[in-house]
Amino acid sequence: MKQRLTILGATGSIGDSTLDIVARHPERFSVFGLSAHRNIDKLLEQCLRFNPQFAVVGNAGLATQLAAQLKSAGSRTEVAYGEAALIELAHATQCDTVVAAIVGAAGLAPTLAAAYAGKRILLANKEALVMSGGLFMAAVRHHGAQLFPVDSEHNAIYQCLSTRAGVEKITLTASGGPFRTRALDSLAEVTPDQACAHPNWRMGRKISVDSATMMNKGLEVIEAHWLFDMPLQQIEVLIHPQSVIHSMVSYVDGSVLAQLGNPDMRTPIAHALAFPERIAAGVAPLDLAALATLSFERPQPERFPCLTLAIEALRQGGIASAVLNAANEVAVEAFLSGALRFTSIAEVVAEVLERIEPSTVHTLDDIRVADARARRLAAAEIAALTI
Repeated sequence: MKQRLTILGATGSIGDSTLDIVARHPERFSVFGLSAHRNIDKLLEQCLRFNPQFAVVGNAGLATQLAAQLKSAGSRTEVAYGEAALIELAHATQCDTVVAAIVGAAGLAPTLAAAYAGKRILLANKEALVMSGGLFMAAVRHHGAQLFPVDSEHNAIYQCLSTRAGVEKITLTASGGPFRTRALDSLAEVTPDQACAHPNWRMGRKISVDSATMMNKGLEVIEAHWLFDMPLQQIEVLIHPQSVIHSMVSYVDGSVLAQLGNPDMRTPIAHALAFPERIAAGVAPLDLAALATLSFERPQPERFPCLTLAIEALRQGGIASAVLNAANEVAVEAFLSGALRFTSIAEVVAEVLERIEPSTVHTLDDIRVADARARRLAAAEIAALTI
């Protein structure tokens, strides 16, 4: 019987890669639902190719436009819009697996809905764990959901955790982004296009900026803490410019298990889709002899202050991670629009974290309130800065 997929965030890089694998294995997978925020041209192409039962977009105007285009093309795909429709799509009984690939806080509610529905969840949305780690993992356990990390680093750790006995530490690797060796005093002049020119990975603009600041790696530290129930002191970050070793697990007997592969998101997606089996993902074989050298270095705090801020937010606990994420989303958006310097991203996040008093999280509403307040403070801070 085919595995029936819903892909939340289908027009992004994770959605593209997932659908590429689906196309390679039509006997194993079918598409039940697709969503996109505003890229309806691409979503239209995907709907016509994969014939989902439902498509969800960001607003009523886009939904009307997409529905008309689909009808004109003879498609029977039904179109809806907004967060409620996303939640309904993630919860639908007709799908087995939800690929959670919406970028940012917008992915939180539908990903939680998939957990409440006991789905097989392929998690590419970091924010579900960054913002609501305790609530999300409790929902997964209580409702019998299956959780498979799709981030290359967390998927690598998942593959290397042959046993939880005797784990000494886990090591998340990072490419270091495009500015790993750039002069520190020139970082303030970085442009959005330069920040989005990742040396190894093909990603969306927001996550590319997060990689350049290494906020992305900080969010992954928080994610790893919740995914693997690992205390902060047992999580390490190393810069590995070649992006071939995706992460490692060290054991007390001196063994270190690493997962290697070419930097292609189809590998972790294929692993999660087919687990416990293995399927072809269309990824080129790894040629170690051609690589010749694999190198590692520790991240410099002065170059990557966002990584330090994320680790501190995890130490604080409670709403701090949600505040960190919200402030960063607002700051990155301002940078991409030309309203903020690259180096001011960390400054804005630090100021917002400083101004919001720590508090515990009991419900999703606690997270929503903290998120909204952090966004207001970040916007005010950005308005006060001049480029």
